[in-house]
Amino acid sequence: MSENVHVDEMFGKNVFTVGKMKERIPKKVFQEVLRVMETGGELSLATADVVANAMKEWAIENGATHYTHWFQPLTGITAEKHDAFVTNPDDEGHMILEFRGKELIKGEPDASSFPSGGLRSTFEARGYTAWDCTSPAFLKESAAGTILCIPTAFCSYKGEALDKKTPLLRSMEAVSEQALRIVRIFGNTEATKVAASVGPEQEYFLVDRSNYLKREDLKVAGRTLFGSAAPKGQEMEDHYFGVIRERVGAFMKDLNEELWKLGVTAKTQHNEVAPAQHELAPIFDYANIAVDRNQIVMETMKRVAEKHDLACLLHEKPYAGVNGSGKHNNWSLSTDNGVNLLDPGDTPNENIQFLLVLACIVKAVDTHADLLRQSASDVGNDHRLGANEAPPAIISIFLGEQLEDVVEQLIATGEATSSIAGKKLKTGVSTLPDFVKDATDRNRTSPFAFTGNKFEFRMVGSADSIASPNTTLNTIVAEAFCEAADRIEKAADKQLEIHDVIKEFLTDHQRVIFNGDGYSDEWVAEAERRGLPNIKSMVEATETLTTDKAVKLFEKFKVFTKAELESREDILYETYSKTINIEALTMIDMAAKQIVPAVSKYTKTLADTVIAVKNAGANPEATESVLNETVAYLNDVKRALDNLVKVQAEAHAIEDHKKQAYFYKDEVKDAMDALRAPADKLEMLVDKEMWPFPTYGDLMFEV
Repeated sequence: MSENVHVDEMFGKNVFTVGKMKERIPKKVFQEVLRVMETGGELSLATADVVANAMKEWAIENGATHYTHWFQPLTGITAEKHDAFVTNPDDEGHMILEFRGKELIKGEPDASSFPSGGLRSTFEARGYTAWDCTSPAFLKESAAGTILCIPTAFCSYKGEALDKKTPLLRSMEAVSEQALRIVRIFGNTEATKVAASVGPEQEYFLVDRSNYLKREDLKVAGRTLFGSAAPKGQEMEDHYFGVIRERVGAFMKDLNEELWKLGVTAKTQHNEVAPAQHELAPIFDYANIAVDRNQIVMETMKRVAEKHDLACLLHEKPYAGVNGSGKHNNWSLSTDNGVNLLDPGDTPNENIQFLLVLACIVKAVDTHADLLRQSASDVGNDHRLGANEAPPAIISIFLGEQLEDVVEQLIATGEATSSIAGKKLKTGVSTLPDFVKDATDRNRTSPFAFTGNKFEFRMVGSADSIASPNTTLNTIVAEAFCEAADRIEKAADKQLEIHDVIKEFLTDHQRVIFNGDGYSDEWVAEAERRGLPNIKSMVEATETLTTDKAVKLFEKFKVFTKAELESREDILYETYSKTINIEALTMIDMAAKQIVPAVSKYTKTLADTVIAVKNAGANPEATESVLNETVAYLNDVKRALDNLVKVQAEAHAIEDHKKQAYFYKDEVKDAMDALRAPADKLEMLVDKEMWPFPTYGDLMFEV
């Protein structure tokens, strides 16, 4: 960015914003587009043609040659197919650039080439992408040129959702419809919708690209499958919020500029807990836009990192022994006339609407804790959740001292007559101001924490799409709102019924409220006593998608059909197996082709040294000891390697996706751990110059 260009001038430069659309199309056409964006419906083809032409002209002015329907299939990443604006030349040979409304509204990628979980057979290829007009189109600048990206949903020929966005949009409509019923009860007749808003914090690691390219596991699996702890990790607690290194700072500067051009409100940047770990946080967006922009953030991080000879690692646990990376999903609900339903105000005990909303959320999270846990599960996150660095795998809600006190009053007596106020914080330094502190502390060990005017779902993995957790959150809360509204709307005494619903929901579901240390062993035992589910792995979480309870929930609010849920369950089992299989094969390759040859060469060096020392008449005791230890671990590696080869072949032969996933979890992962243990011991013994790939010290401290 030029020194003379301000952020406000750059922001949204590569986005076809509502403002740019308004400038480029007739007022009547713009009003139709705005109406569809705000209330739903379909654009006329004539209107779509006008919008498409304006979008094309803007894109071409900014260097674009192609457009793409940019969508999010069930691979968890984005997909795009580029089409040039060119058409057949005219009679005089002049190229005509064209982009029509029907091309804007609909595309036809091959549906059988993406995961469908049985919804599409190989011979049933047709699928459709449909323009999400509420999420602005943008320009992606890369070596492929400048591409106009049009955010879309992706569905099959029969209308089944084959992507992450379609169910999210359905859930946003569901929670809006039910939340409107709640605000109407309290006299808000002006609001026309309630929007779920999300602010996802994104954690990531950076590594020198030359070291990255020397590690087959990082290139193929995204995480280190071998590696001993570096002499220094995060134990000094000096990296978190520490001074940002120059090289990392240069990356962050370029990253911010690229994101600002793409309309992403990148606001916060800092060092995270582990060495070479960092975080970026944006300002809140509507849920579907936040999902799109988080995908943009992850793609841009990787692209910008390459320009700085770095690699960006988004895996939840790229290194053993130090903190992994999460994605804190900050979620709230607000009406379109400016009311945040999760704002308790100064006296939450008197804010009855807030208390009803809170009670509904508590009920939703307790009732569907299994689904919420599932929504944050992926293969990488299994290494992180519950590892004394992230929230435990047990779902609980942190409310803080103030709200917990209000809830206890409501449960005990049916009303809350007071609430704890923030006290003045005195620093004891005359030149520092005293100020009123918050009425409650924060709890970093809670998976679902109230943080002032929003909930922070802390379980989501760093590489994962935030679409699934927000789809689940919206839907389970919609159900609780629906139940509350059904009761209150038909009650003769609505005020009395509101208080009864609040007390009943909080009393029946108070078990999910926990303000203590989520990392402690005592909490695991206490959670079991309370009857809270403790789903420890992605494989175990996957089956929660197709329980009778889940099918009833998602079908009632038209978020998923039973067939769509069953397809996702099958895809998740298959994804788990494929991921662990790739990791196992990578370990086999690294051990057989790199570790064993390198260690064998080192043992020969040691053996030659022992012989030379003996021939010189000296005592080779130290070298002989290292030789014996090295050979012992090398033998362990060979035995473990042979076993992993055998077990991986057995797993690969299993045809049932669920049985296969469980076999990978229970057998193959244990075999992988058994291979890694002696290999990591050898790393501490073998001459560094002879070890075949960069160590943790190289990876984390050469950035």
